[in-house]
Amino acid sequence: MKLMLDAGHGYSTAGKRSPSGMREYEFNRAVAGYAKKELETYQDVLVYFAHSDDRDVPLKERTDKANQLKVDAYVAIHANAYQNTWNSANGVDTFVYVTKPKDAYELALKVQKNLVEKTGRRDRGVKTADFHVLRETNMTAILTECGFMTNLEEESLLRSDSYRQICGKAIAAGIAEHYALKKTPAAPDSGGGNLYHVQAGAFRDKANADDLIKKLSIKGYHAYTTMGKDGLHKVQAGAFSKKENAEALVIKLKADGFTAFVYLE
Repeated sequence: MKLMLDAGHGYSTAGKRSPSGMREYEFNRAVAGYAKKELETYQDVLVYFAHSDDRDVPLKERTDKANQLKVDAYVAIHANAYQNTWNSANGVDTFVYVTKPKDAYELALKVQKNLVEKTGRRDRGVKTADFHVLRETNMTAILTECGFMTNLEEESLLRSDSYRQICGKAIAAGIAEHYALKKTPAAPDSGGGNLYHVQAGAFRDKANADDLIKKLSIKGYHAYTTMGKDGLHKVQAGAFSKKENAEALVIKLKADGFTAFVYLE
């Protein structure tokens, strides 16, 4: 399954700040990172980002990328605001397109339920909106608002790493529940068999393998090392039961400047 997470806006987006100066993108990107990390613990899941830390990606470019990759679901992550001064507006809500597509609405209900249960914030419900990312995507698409930047209490939460992690895991839990995702076995490379592994490098010196893992992590990949029978430290970037998902990850790695290939074990 291919998913796209979209951390709304960017570092330089004008106006997307709390009254005390917290950039909304700082929250959005952190939550997307935690959601991606959690989703990648499930079998046959490949996660893409629509956003970038290097620039404020235009909305059309984000939805065009999702459509070109033919992802199965698109989840936009945001923090809400009411006016531009501190006020009492509070809670979390999730949006679908105005036509209320059945699959999107059901996914939104599950994500909203998990967000409310895990954050303890007020349930503002699932709503409809004519947002670009909901209108111009060809797949199931939802948009979450995880709290108000203009509410003093919630802005404090939005700044905290623990709350960001809770939101990311809640969003992932809603997605996993909706699509009945199954957890990857604890040690997929230890002889479970019939898994397509993606290898990004092999080194005699473990320090070189660790260096590659750091570079992969910076780009959002969840990598780990295994020791081969030849004594090489092999850097693995994923393991899948479906070959096409492994091949899709190889394409993604190569696009990011890494070398990679698939092998069956």
